[in-house]
Amino acid sequence: MNSSLKPVLVVEDSTEDFTALGRAFRKHALQNPVFRCEDGDQALNYLQGYGALPNWPSTLPAIILLDLNMPGTDGRTVLGTLKHDPKLNQIPVIIFTTSSNSKDIEECYRLGANSYMTKPVDYLALEEKVRLIVRYWLDSNELPNLN
Repeated sequence: MNSSLKPVLVVEDSTEDFTALGRAFRKHALQNPVFRCEDGDQALNYLQGYGALPNWPSTLPAIILLDLNMPGTDGRTVLGTLKHDPKLNQIPVIIFTTSSNSKDIEECYRLGANSYMTKPVDYLALEEKVRLIVRYWLDSNELPNLN
């Protein structure tokens, strides 16, 4: 696993989806802490002021799993904001959403997404996607040192 053990940030409004992701991460022995933001505003507050609140990580995440369709500030806005911020634009952002709409996919890549994955409904398929994320983004890939 990523030796620096930076957190994995999951921006997900659904408690059920976040719980399933957590189970899949544990099954694949993810050592990095997993931190959840429940909406886009909370994610931007953390990322733009990490370490500002006592219960938030004091480092930037290794990767971000970002849902698109959330109440309030949606994932597209979060992605655009991150990729235009020189302190945050190198963090890999993996769009992890139920939408397989080609317009959403194209827009996310235009905004700077590093990857786009459709969230499966079936738990075993979710486990496989999580395995791929962990193996590629945290085991195989060389990530930038942001902190």
